[in-house]
Amino acid sequence: MNKFLELLQSRVGSPLLTGADISERYQHDWSSEPAGVPLAVVRPGSTDEVSAIMQLCSQHGQKVVVQGGLTGLCGGGNPRPRELALSLERLSGIEEIDIASMTMTVKAGTPLQVIQEAAAAKGFVFPLDLGARGTCNIGGNISTNAGGNQVLRFGMTRNLVLGLEAVLADGTVISSMNKMLKNNAGYDLKQLFIGTEGTLGIVTRAVLRLYPKALSRCSALVAVSEFPQVIELLHKVTRDFAGSLSAFEVMWNNYYHYITDNVNGIVSPFVERHPLYVLVELEGGDQERDQALFERSLGNALEQGMAADAVVASSQREREKFWKIRDGVAEIGPFLRESANFDVSVPISFMQPFLAAIERELAAKLPGARMLVFGHIADSNLHIVCYTGRREDIKGMYAIVYGTVGQFSGSVSAEHGIGVQKLNYLHYSRSPAELALMQTLKQALDPQQLLNSGRVLSNDLRAI
Repeated sequence: MNKFLELLQSRVGSPLLTGADISERYQHDWSSEPAGVPLAVVRPGSTDEVSAIMQLCSQHGQKVVVQGGLTGLCGGGNPRPRELALSLERLSGIEEIDIASMTMTVKAGTPLQVIQEAAAAKGFVFPLDLGARGTCNIGGNISTNAGGNQVLRFGMTRNLVLGLEAVLADGTVISSMNKMLKNNAGYDLKQLFIGTEGTLGIVTRAVLRLYPKALSRCSALVAVSEFPQVIELLHKVTRDFAGSLSAFEVMWNNYYHYITDNVNGIVSPFVERHPLYVLVELEGGDQERDQALFERSLGNALEQGMAADAVVASSQREREKFWKIRDGVAEIGPFLRESANFDVSVPISFMQPFLAAIERELAAKLPGARMLVFGHIADSNLHIVCYTGRREDIKGMYAIVYGTVGQFSGSVSAEHGIGVQKLNYLHYSRSPAELALMQTLKQALDPQQLLNSGRVLSNDLRAI
């Protein structure tokens, strides 16, 4: 063990992992980006230990990649040669649930599902939810400003964080553990660390906002003939249910039928095939009353021609069947090994021409390419899977889709972040002035480019 690692070991209460002790787990996230073996893996158990580690790294110019649950899809957690992997897996636990203020104070390495279950046990809900809930950590959710299934009603992770604590690249601890919804006392410093993917600081603790648990839930799968009717349906249910609409998930037939045709145990509740399918969900306070209003609204949508057919869930089991279709993308990896996966957003009014433009470009430049499309829609988010079966086509698909995103004033990342995968495409969504300001912030808080260097900002590559 070299001198730096010996000093590092003296700062933490758990053994460093080096050489053969570094398992595959610490070498890559869920993306297809190249894996790497770090110099070592350090696993601090407190904010003080994180601070001590970063003080030492600052003194020695040691670059650090921050790792949480490693469920990211953009390669941000993959180590580069000679980087130190700082894993927050030991920095886990719920410190407090404040029932009066409806907040929960947690450590950054706490799994999302643990937080959800702890909130539920007290009669609350922490509404951030995504498929990786059992593995992802709240620190990573905060650092990437995760979205998930209930953004329509509760907003992104940013809306669910009242306060946080973070460690800067030089080891300085910034503690803004605010519990209040209103606090305009100067700069809102926590925003420096939400959505910046660990490039400006390491989130170590957070104060999360809780909500009372809903007493009712109504779900339906609706078949629609044309995209303009999807928008009409969205406007109708938004009016009918005001702030109670919690999900509006749209699946194009290419995605929906791929899932129902190929994934075992998933069956469409419709006899006929339709161009589009919408999963609509409402949460409220009275199951009987809300169910009647829900069914009446959908009945009106059918009468007015907004919908071609609809199936309303009569039980939790039926609701879960609907969501299995929507979440079926997690099951199709073995069928689509050489594919490009996109998480983009465009204004809702542009979605139809946006997808048509991508189809034209793919047909012209990559004959035989196919698309699977689904998304949250109401929050402008589309997920697209493109594939030809040829790995050499993936970069071409990136260029086509991200270039088209730029043409339609969209974002190359709706909720998954930039990491390294989208680093060269960020300019499609950010102006030169915005990119320059990001670099200014990075230079001010991390002048040695130690934290997650080469992620998010392309100029970081020069410092590696």
